[in-house]
Amino acid sequence: MKTSKIIAAATLSLLAAVGAQAETYDGVLTVNSVASRADVDAQARATARAGDVFSEASFAGVTPALTASADRATVRSQAVQTARQGNIYGEVASAGVLSVGGSQIDRAAVRADARNATRTNAL
Repeated sequence: MKTSKIIAAATLSLLAAVGAQAETYDGVLTVNSVASRADVDAQARATARAGDVFSEASFAGVTPALTASADRATVRSQAVQTARQGNIYGEVASAGVLSVGGSQIDRAAVRADARNATRTNAL
């Protein structure tokens, strides 16, 4: 008799555990909207124009387009002048911009050396 009570208790506890794990499946939810596409589009545009309603910063929202205080020619001339100064952050005298055309080596000789180097290092 004691064995039958143990088996009955085990069976009931097993059924209770299985029943506790069961879930119901309601299927895929369907959306039944009463608003038309035009209404939703208008609401979306109004919300986009309103900006970030959850922001507390004073700069929240769309940033204004930047306008230049100098014209294009002035900026270009300043850039050329700065480039001609060389490396203004260099710590040695030779840290400037390298001059073009200061080499005494013939261009054909440089090409020949490059070709020989690629032929000897070819895989």
